[in-house]
Amino acid sequence: MKAVIPGSFDPLTIGHLDFITRASRLVDHLIVAVGVNSAKASASDIRCRVDSARAGLAHLPKVEVLPMNTLLVDFCRAHDADLVIKGVRGNSDVESEMAQAVTNREIGGVETLWIPTDPALGHVSSSLVRELFAWGMDVSRYVPASVLAIWGENREAVYAQNPIGGDNG
Repeated sequence: MKAVIPGSFDPLTIGHLDFITRASRLVDHLIVAVGVNSAKASASDIRCRVDSARAGLAHLPKVEVLPMNTLLVDFCRAHDADLVIKGVRGNSDVESEMAQAVTNREIGGVETLWIPTDPALGHVSSSLVRELFAWGMDVSRYVPASVLAIWGENREAVYAQNPIGGDNG
């Protein structure tokens, strides 16, 4: 079975890494689809996000990272995937994902599987990492080292998208 995990991964966090690792054990092939969420401001361009996700997930042999610039159901169809896997931190995540899951099934025949996040990582989010990073704080506990290295190379672009800090380190 082939599945897709969609997200902006801006950046890939240890929470994503844990969830993707667990999800990869459930399928034969897992595509991490790095896309653009129009409801969120991105701190880095899609190329940087794809590169950092590839670096952070390189040790997982069943995982492939691809850019996604289309509707999720169209992406799934193009890659012969009939399952979407999403991580959920709590009831509010399930509620917000329900309409999309039903729509994906109705218009594309794609089912959605939700996997609860590790409670110890439930507070870790890309937006938290972006904000701390923009303030110059150490985010190494929240992102894989390979991701942090790529983000460090793009520090100015991150600060440009999050102009709240930058002089603190």
